[in-house]
Amino acid sequence: MMDMSALRADLGDIRVEDNAKIVQQKSRDFYWYSPVLKRQLDHVTADLVVTPKSKDELLQVLAACYRHDVPVTPRGTGTGNYGQAMPLSGGVLLDLSGLDKVLEIAPGRVTTEPGAILARIDRETRAHSAQEIRLHPSTYNTASLGGFIAGGSGGVGSIKWGGLRDFGNVISLEVATMEAEPRLLKLTGEDLHKVCHAYGTNGIITEVSVPLAPAYRWVDVIIGFPTLRDAAEYANDLGEQDGLAIKELAVVAAPVPHDYFLRHKKFLPREQHIAVIMVADFALDAMLAFTRRYSRSAVLFNAHGMDDADLKGLPPAFELGWNHTTLRALRVDPSITYLQVLYPYPNQIDLVDKIHNLFGDEVPAHLEFVRFDGKVTCFGLPLVRYTSEGRLEEIMTIHEDMGAPIFNPHRYTLEEGGMKQTDAVQLAFKQEADPKGLLNPGKMIAWDDPDFDFSSEKTYLFPGLEKAG
Repeated sequence: MMDMSALRADLGDIRVEDNAKIVQQKSRDFYWYSPVLKRQLDHVTADLVVTPKSKDELLQVLAACYRHDVPVTPRGTGTGNYGQAMPLSGGVLLDLSGLDKVLEIAPGRVTTEPGAILARIDRETRAHSAQEIRLHPSTYNTASLGGFIAGGSGGVGSIKWGGLRDFGNVISLEVATMEAEPRLLKLTGEDLHKVCHAYGTNGIITEVSVPLAPAYRWVDVIIGFPTLRDAAEYANDLGEQDGLAIKELAVVAAPVPHDYFLRHKKFLPREQHIAVIMVADFALDAMLAFTRRYSRSAVLFNAHGMDDADLKGLPPAFELGWNHTTLRALRVDPSITYLQVLYPYPNQIDLVDKIHNLFGDEVPAHLEFVRFDGKVTCFGLPLVRYTSEGRLEEIMTIHEDMGAPIFNPHRYTLEEGGMKQTDAVQLAFKQEADPKGLLNPGKMIAWDDPDFDFSSEKTYLFPGLEKAG
């Protein structure tokens, strides 16, 4: 049984916050994107927030929590979307924002502490050697690198580099175990998948090394189309142009851009479906030449050469995509929620078209074009005009039956969301790194359920490790 008073005595001078309102605030992420999770998790709060300022303090916290049987839930900046950083069993919310140093910048790589903010890392790598991080979420300006790896899957840059599941997009991780005497483990290669997208259930990330790419000047462009299929076909073809330096490539169905992208609204006719693009400045002319091949296209917005007065206050293109698309819709209509969908290669465009024609404005399409297993295809983060949990489940079932796997953002466990497949290898690593099961408890079904069925044929974004052995 956890002993919070004894724990506090053990923590000494390490920063502790027990103000109930602040603790509750820190115990939340963007779980409220889902009306299902909002109902299930609204009451969740930690007992204490602990903010170590060094690796030594972090290890001290883990050892003390182990002694007193106190659960530990790690948190970066809380920009996740499905409760992965919420302490289901109370205990300590481990705020890693104090571990925010950039430790080393070298040709093609950067090493940081887990709490380093992505945008600040890029500022330092650009100033140092004109390099930038290859992948980041749309929450680039607020998200931490450790949090992105522990809870993310892909994002801006995925049209070029794939996702965090792909070999090479994380170089190495150092993680701390939850034992009487916590150890620091260095993970590389296949072992990285034990910790990537594991919500801190298998160890607390203490150090991250990821690759860098040349830092280009990126230009935001928006192209309009009369139909969603026109926009999707164009974006897919554009993504396959290997010579073009493209960093972000999204498609959003009308009338979402006009209705919810408020700062860009004057550029976006309500009936236009759009492709949102980030292209390197030196590739802009070539991209526009390619676009002119599509007679039904119209350049609605091109940041190159625009006056500063016209650009003032406009968010970057990547803040129109990924989870920011949903956020912008929610700010206007709080009843909206969303899904996470894979449209498998090679029939992705036909599948997008069929699903869009079936659901219409009940499920407005939002596509993110990516490289997935080496092929250009698209993930969907469609909006859903929510009416009931029953209808939401029905919509997901229809997607699955039509051949579009769902990674369910209305579940908070690793396995139910379809992102992370837990197998015997994962479970053995958790047993080694967290023998008492105190790390982010409640998020790994296989740990809590001794009868868990490992044989699921469900599509997982992060597949199991047993098959690789």
